This record gives sequence, C-alpha cells and structure tokens, in this order.
Amino acid sequence: MLTTNELRWFYPGMIPEDIEVWFQQNCLIHQRQPPEEREDRYLYTPECNYLGIKLRQGRLEVKWRKSEFGVLRFGEFVEGMAEKWGKWLCDDHTGESFQLAQILDSSSWVNVHKVRYSQPYQVLPNFSVQPVAANEHIKNGCHVEITFLVIQDHPWWSLAFEAFGEDAHLIDNLQATANCVFNTYRGSKLQAQNSYGYPHLLALVCQ
Repeated sequence: MLTTNELRWFYPGMIPEDIEVWFQQNCLIHQRQPPEEREDRYLYTPECNYLGIKLRQGRLEVKWRKSEFGVLRFGEFVEGMAEKWGKWLCDDHTGESFQLAQILDSSSWVNVHKVRYSQPYQVLPNFSVQPVAANEHIKNGCHVEITFLVIQDHPWWSLAFEAFGEDAHLIDNLQATANCVFNTYRGSKLQAQNSYGYPHLLALVCQ
C-alpha cells in the first residue's frame, strides 16, 4: 500500500491563463514539455467521500482517506485541506479483468478526461526542495500537478500536491513543497472550501 499526504483544489471552468503560465514557468523543469492526456473511470459512490475507486490504463486503483489534518495556509493567497490517503494498486496480468468494455454502459462508473502537467519534487533531509526528472528515484518527495478535467461534459481544473516517502516525513514533505511552490504564486486565492478529493468532486458533478 502506498500512503500519501495530499492537498487538492477543484474549480469549474478552464484553467485560468495566468495560473497555467505560472505553473509552466515556475513549477516545471521543462516549460515546453507536453501534458499527459488520458481517461480514467471512477466508481461513483454517493455520500462516501472517503473512498475512491477507479480504472486507470487497465489497472484498478483504490484510495481510502485515512485521516484529515485540517486547513494549511501558505502566504496570503492559499489555504487548503490536507488529507492522508492510502492507495492500493491492483494489476491483472491476464488481461481478463478491469476491462472498460464491461462497464461502458454502467451509470455507476463516471468517465473523467484529464489533461495534466505534473512535476515531481525531491525533499532533502534539511527540507529544502528541488524539482527532479520524472524517472529519478527519490526517497522523500511530492508530485505537483495542474490538470484540466472534463466530467459529464462539464469542464473543471485542479491544482494538487501529493507527498510520498517515509511516513514520519509525509506532512513535512507536503508543507515544504507547497511553501516552495507557492512562494511565486500570485494568482487568485485558493480557498479551503474548494479543497477536497476526487470522491467529493464526483458527488458535486454527478448529484
């Protein structure tokens, strides 16, 4: 099981141009790198915002919210709800299970189209932070991503931090990376009321 500490914000509409430019210029190692584009299928679980189940590229992923840390603040522009999640990854090497064709006509599964820029950061022992290449193996770090989403023909965008590593350092990895990244942020305020995980987002869109 993989355990992460996370911060996520979701807003309806397109990614604001100033925020997208800020992310590309200040967060990415290579400003011209192309985004990742994919479609995930989420199991809609109304009134259950602590559980996320999705099919991603032929693999079943299950996330369970283990705890909530409350509101974290970063300067005058940013506040968000920090959460601890556990993730289980289920692979079927036979190719007989987890097939999209089996759920395409089910209203219980929701298609989410994603166009995402992602940048991993390494958190050093002194809690300084530096961006690294996507294929570099690091012990403690945090993925920072900005994503354009389409859910049931509705456009949304998201900014997210997903810290990983030694359990005792997860919250420090999250805070150190967010402090570093938001040091240059001057966009519209990111508020705690818009900070939550994917299960809550699906409940908003699909209700």
